Amino acid sequence: MNILNLIGRTKGLFDEDILTHEKEIKEIVSSSSFLVIGGAGSIGMAVTKEIFKRNPKKLHVIDISENNLVELVRDIRSSKGYIDGDFRTFALDIGSDLYDAFIKSDGKYDYVLNLSALKHVRSEKDPFTLMRMIDVNIFNTDKTLQQSIENGTKKYFCVSTDKAANPVNMMGASKRIMEMFLMRKSSEITISTARFANVAFSDGSLLHGFNQRIQKRQPIVAPNDIKRYFVTPEESGQLCLMSTLFGENRDVFFPKLSENLHLITFAEIAEKYLEQIGYKPYICESEDQAREMVEELAKQKKWPCLFAKSDTTGEKDFEEFFTDTEVLDMDRFPNLGIIKNELNIETNQILSFESKIAAMRYQGTWEKEEIVELFNKMIPNFSHKETGKYLDSKM
Repeated sequence: MNILNLIGRTKGLFDEDILTHEKEIKEIVSSSSFLVIGGAGSIGMAVTKEIFKRNPKKLHVIDISENNLVELVRDIRSSKGYIDGDFRTFALDIGSDLYDAFIKSDGKYDYVLNLSALKHVRSEKDPFTLMRMIDVNIFNTDKTLQQSIENGTKKYFCVSTDKAANPVNMMGASKRIMEMFLMRKSSEITISTARFANVAFSDGSLLHGFNQRIQKRQPIVAPNDIKRYFVTPEESGQLCLMSTLFGENRDVFFPKLSENLHLITFAEIAEKYLEQIGYKPYICESEDQAREMVEELAKQKKWPCLFAKSDTTGEKDFEEFFTDTEVLDMDRFPNLGIIKNELNIETNQILSFESKIAAMRYQGTWEKEEIVELFNKMIPNFSHKETGKYLDSKM
């Protein structure tokens, strides 16, 4: 599968930046130790491979998914082989006391990269999954950041999202609040982050779902009115590594918009995807028709597609990597932009957020509306887009 072709490009976004700084990247990586949290997700795997291939002294990978860790190791051993450094994986939940014991047993890393996240808009459909998203995206970040401070870590990197810029969904807002928590401790440790576009074919993404639908002989469904920027998994790993190694304190890296990075609809990608695997898209008028026609159309080298306007809660009409109030450095790298943040700790807001979430948890009951209201207080310009429809109610 030619991912670059599918997203309308012929070359990698950051090839020039990586080539220019490759010597320095290798020198830093080969003399350093790394902890990658959430290292068996799509972005985590990509950044782990970027580090591994440059021979780090120590590379430990944490992920809650044992199966994905197994695949990560098989992938690395089958493609890149072995290194002299200490490479190990651990199937742990970073919110657990087991993870705390692991950190207590060692915990000495030059760089800690946190790639763990609940990333789907579907995570805000009920108050319980939403609270877990707050745990994973905000409180686990704060916890692992504090542990890094206590263990003398040189740099803490945590991935953010383009959806944190003027957020319209709770996932994007949770990442914006996470950035506020990072800022609070940036006077005690150097932190950096990255906002970037959709990672093509990342686990759980719509494009990854195309593979599953073909394998299971099911229709392909995609919105035809939503345009997105896409990066490849490898590019996501490169962006994270560049921010980790070269980001100054409180920097947020993002890909520059150019002729190489442009908006494309999911429906357009679906059509290109089908063409690559030898099928022509057949546009259906309903879910029932699409389900019923799979076998008949497949014999004709066609595939049933249902393209429609998006009506999902939290779906942003457009994408942006920064707001008009943020200060940018567009000169340091050819293809990477940087948001430059001054120290601005919103202590009272953060403490209020922590105490109110703790009170909800202590009571053992809470409503989604309470959390939305709390998010609104944290982010005054937060415009939550609620349609009443979620991915669970769609094909």
